[in-house]
Amino acid sequence: MGPMDHSYRNALQNGQGGSAGGFRAPGAVGPHFQHPELEPLPQEENASTRVFAFVEDLFFLTKIRDTGRKLNVNVEFVKTDKDILDKVEQNGGGPPSLIIIDLNNTVAKPLATIPKLRSRFKKGTSIVGFVSHVQGDLKVKAMEAGCDAVMPRSAFSQNLPQLLRRHGATVLPPE
Repeated sequence: MGPMDHSYRNALQNGQGGSAGGFRAPGAVGPHFQHPELEPLPQEENASTRVFAFVEDLFFLTKIRDTGRKLNVNVEFVKTDKDILDKVEQNGGGPPSLIIIDLNNTVAKPLATIPKLRSRFKKGTSIVGFVSHVQGDLKVKAMEAGCDAVMPRSAFSQNLPQLLRRHGATVLPPE
């Protein structure tokens, strides 16, 4: 076995080329790999919130909040269907674009809440639930209750930036 070629180190130290996977050492120069789905969306002043989430799990709450901040998408966290209706009224009555529901959220009672939300917000609102991959029966029940999509937790985490980009574009309130 011959010696390893470490010429890439010199190229990176001299500012040529980027780093694999988007990670850079502190002080490194050169292009930085940027995920296009994490580019911030333009935010209008006085724009209404378009994304609401029924999430209590601290890991997912933080993940959704942080991804929303990076994308410049305001995500409102709510606990009950009454909370979301109050928030929508405060935002001028326009329907949300996306409602995210952790189907294991015991406070929100998802299987009772989803039909209420579906009857109130018909067109233009996507309801997306996420659940453990082993809970197939809960996934089926949520789809029957009115969810547009139900994803395993891992797929939800992976697709979160695209979901927020698609549904997070701001809409100005009516004048």
